[in-house]
Amino acid sequence: PGTPMATEKARQLLARLAATPDAAVPNLPFLHRALLLPLLSAASAASALLRLPVILSSSPLRSRRTLPVPVISVGNLTWGGNGKTPMVDFLARRFHAMGVSPLILTRGYAGGDESKMLRRRLADTSTKIGVGANRAAVGSSMLQKYGHVDPCDAFCREKLACNRVASGKSAKIGVAILDDGMQHRSLLRDVEIVMVNGLTPWGNTHFIPRGPMREPLSALTRADIVVIHHADLACEAQLETIARTVQDSGTTCSVFFSKLAPSHIFEVHQPLQRLSLNVLDGMIVLCVSAIGCPDAFIHTVREIGPLNVDRLDFSDHHFFNDYDLELIQERVRQLVDQHNKQTVVLVTEKGLRP
Repeated sequence: PGTPMATEKARQLLARLAATPDAAVPNLPFLHRALLLPLLSAASAASALLRLPVILSSSPLRSRRTLPVPVISVGNLTWGGNGKTPMVDFLARRFHAMGVSPLILTRGYAGGDESKMLRRRLADTSTKIGVGANRAAVGSSMLQKYGHVDPCDAFCREKLACNRVASGKSAKIGVAILDDGMQHRSLLRDVEIVMVNGLTPWGNTHFIPRGPMREPLSALTRADIVVIHHADLACEAQLETIARTVQDSGTTCSVFFSKLAPSHIFEVHQPLQRLSLNVLDGMIVLCVSAIGCPDAFIHTVREIGPLNVDRLDFSDHHFFNDYDLELIQERVRQLVDQHNKQTVVLVTEKGLRP
């Protein structure tokens, strides 16, 4: 357990430093400040490397791949907590409801927790999921396996009616959704959706690993749609500032707002049995998360109405081990002793491992 614990602490420290603005650096402990110089050097190198795909993709010597169906990219400029996966889920369900079978192309990062969650959530739809770093190759293979429908015909009334009848897993693919696709420039897309965290839109504006930025703000010019997520948790002035920053980047895209709205909870061993959110009323809840924006998760749970909410935050994509389970059990015992009531452990769906 020592090595995983040390790794997790290091990841959490890097996340804290990446969220620290320059003005707050003097308040950091000495050892933390000592890490900033190598992090800044690494960020400068990362900035140069991140610009290479843009240069290469615009080069006439490198052709960009295309797919014979419309491609919608869902991505972001910063790491974690932007609502990409919920947006991909939302789009897939909407297309399925229209009779258009969607193909989700995802890299399967960090053990594939998000791709596994999408498979579980979309099992009752015609959605196909292709996993692999070369999403153009994976997409071509999936389209060859299942076939595809003409994008124009797919939206005709008669065709949609037929697709709704035969909308199982064998249905032909009508649209591709590129998960975390903004930096995947080798595949052409018809629509670029950029997700922005309304609570911490650009962090401290530094590049990874000194900050959360994966690309400069000028990359917003590639966006067709910008969605400001967690908009219900941000003040109006913050939302106006974000929208103004988007407009000042030179883009002419549309700006929308979204929020996290839980529909139900379920027991880990019975994922198909949906429980009402009201079961948490008056209870002691320990929120355990390994997501990019745990504050939004905590706020949402508190809005449901438990008697008390405590939290254990792990780094994004954290893979829970035996030591973590012991830590959770110990915190539960402390809460039971403190409140003399049963404590419920609540995790995000992303944290589940099959």
